[in-house]
Amino acid sequence: MMTKMLNILLVFTTLGADGESLRIIPAADGFSFIRLVRGDSDCAGRVELLQGEQWGTVCDEGWDLKDADVLCKELGCGLADKAVRRAAFGRGTGEIWLRHVKCSGHEASLTRCPRVDNGNPTCTHDNDAGVKCSGAMLIPTLSLLSPHTTLSPGEAVRFSCTVLLGHHLNDFHLYKRGIATPLKTQPVGFDQSRVEFTLSNLKTTHQGSYSCLYRIKGIPPSSSMLSSPPSNTINITVVELLTPQHWYNMSIEAPTGSVVKGHSFNITCFTEKQYPGGSFQLRLIRSNKTVRYSLPALTPAVTFSFSNAQLSNEGFYYCLYMVQLDGRTFVSRESQPLLVSIRDPVLSPMVISWLASALTFLVTLVAIIIIIIVARVKLCKRQENHLALELETRTSVDNTYVALGDEQGRYIG
Repeated sequence: MMTKMLNILLVFTTLGADGESLRIIPAADGFSFIRLVRGDSDCAGRVELLQGEQWGTVCDEGWDLKDADVLCKELGCGLADKAVRRAAFGRGTGEIWLRHVKCSGHEASLTRCPRVDNGNPTCTHDNDAGVKCSGAMLIPTLSLLSPHTTLSPGEAVRFSCTVLLGHHLNDFHLYKRGIATPLKTQPVGFDQSRVEFTLSNLKTTHQGSYSCLYRIKGIPPSSSMLSSPPSNTINITVVELLTPQHWYNMSIEAPTGSVVKGHSFNITCFTEKQYPGGSFQLRLIRSNKTVRYSLPALTPAVTFSFSNAQLSNEGFYYCLYMVQLDGRTFVSRESQPLLVSIRDPVLSPMVISWLASALTFLVTLVAIIIIIIVARVKLCKRQENHLALELETRTSVDNTYVALGDEQGRYIG
């Protein structure tokens, strides 16, 4: 005997004495089990109930699709294709346990339906009721029609929901995990077994796990509706990249937005929301070219450092955040532009004051040296003149002595 759990009821599928397939479930209200016998499948056959140790049948008085729907749902066999009468699956034996069953179609069990247990005495096993059910509800398959499961806000994603069963289908529903009501509902035509769902203009709220199911509808006058088990799930990721922010650290001596040539400066890019494997890109836009710098986004903020500012570093800087997911590259919007100008060094007032003082001192020193030199030159000239005068005087005296000597000699002679 094989058993399986279905809709919280134990369902036994076994073979009868003559080899036919029997579908048996626990019953209620004094009945132990309900089974279908002599049918061509597990979900077709004569209806029998076990009370005590004796199996009995159901009289077909008033037996209709509403009654059959309740039984088919109870057996896990979908809804009724046909309410069979007049012992179409052969005459049973034993007692006729139920007569004139009047189900509304919403009862949980055939034994919970209103009925007349002892009615028409002419009801015999020639009036045994049977049923042909649509069959066990198959699990549908949800497929992704879009090339990727990772998308950007504003894009669209397409699914298909398919089931091999094609009859009794009423509609398909697309569900997102955590939301009780379907996001999309698609009615189907006769024998249609596949539908497509499209979610357009995606938002971050669309990120999550999706599944589908279908519903079958009873044959009129039955109004029963039965939902299938949910399909497999497909996870959708909606990548929202925030626009990075940036700030800079530049030379104190330079005006805002300027860097002194030869000095260092830093530009930091920051974003609040990150994905694994992302990176920051810093773009420098110049009049004649674009320069790109890239660093892995190991932290929410990454700093680009420039140690020796030159004219080639001048231009507009933009921060971007990039990440590769599901074989796609996602890029954020550019940050606001940051203008960096490179300027030649400018002397500060203090340096100018120092230079002026040094120059004044130097000029004064030179003037003093010149004055000293001039004074020494003048002194040397005076000394030379004095020596010349002294020499001249001595020469004159010597000449006088010589003249006087000569003159005295003449007198003596």
